Amino acid sequence: MTDPMTLFRDELVATFGPLNWLPEPDGQIHRFHVPGDRTGSRNGWYVLYLDGIASGAFGSWKAGSSRTWSSREPADYREAEQLRQRIEQARQQREAERQRQQQAAAERAGRLWRAAGSADPAHPYLIAKGVKAHGLRQRGDELLVPLIHVGRVVNLQRIAQDGAKRFLFGGRVAGCYSPIGTIEPGGLLYVCEGWATGATIREHTGAAVACAMNAGNLLDAGRQLRRLYPDPQLVFAGDDDRQTAAEGKGNPGRTAANAAAVAAGGQVVFPVWPADAPLSLSDFNDLAAWRASHEPA
Repeated sequence: MTDPMTLFRDELVATFGPLNWLPEPDGQIHRFHVPGDRTGSRNGWYVLYLDGIASGAFGSWKAGSSRTWSSREPADYREAEQLRQRIEQARQQREAERQRQQQAAAERAGRLWRAAGSADPAHPYLIAKGVKAHGLRQRGDELLVPLIHVGRVVNLQRIAQDGAKRFLFGGRVAGCYSPIGTIEPGGLLYVCEGWATGATIREHTGAAVACAMNAGNLLDAGRQLRRLYPDPQLVFAGDDDRQTAAEGKGNPGRTAANAAAVAAGGQVVFPVWPADAPLSLSDFNDLAAWRASHEPA
């Protein structure tokens, strides 16, 4: 009969891919490298118990996913209750670890942000996107985009010269946003996905913008902004993922923006595409850059 540690690892392998180690059955949270993630990262986590019914839980910090596992079904109420307690204990451990990571990331974000200088207006990313710096800071060759939660910098998106983007490990994203401009009572407040899109909207409208950083955070960021600023008129400036829609994979940008507008009580706008605009273009920055490159000399 296969031992529980091997069975548990088989579940991890089926979810994440090949792993060349056995899990520690000590009831503690362990992190590990997920095959395919960035080298050196440890986004995977697991906890395994062997007393009673062998059971555990595992998931990915990056994907925000989690699953539970047990070696067999409970034989009676006592075993069922023990399994329930183990699952709840694993949930509490995971939540405590998540909060610890977010606090550590927030402290690091604050240190990096305070120590950084003003962004170079000629940074290759800003030039490529055709936008101004709008208060960004710079550390070495990386632009620093602040993520705000309840008035505090809790995470940073670091943008390299080639446009590669990374958040601080373990940093909070849900419910956070990066502001461009000052939010005025009764004024317009645009909410969008990426920072470059927000910079484009700011430069074309003069209105305040909150950048949610990705489609999955539009809803949480919109709700947070509505709680903090009940007066401004929210306008969700969504991405229009026409390429994925054409491939039959849906349009996540439109779906997320429409859902956020309904939940947070706001309007929604999308880019209006010229007939000859390529399907690969999806956001307001893409549209502005494409128009600029097609203007008569």
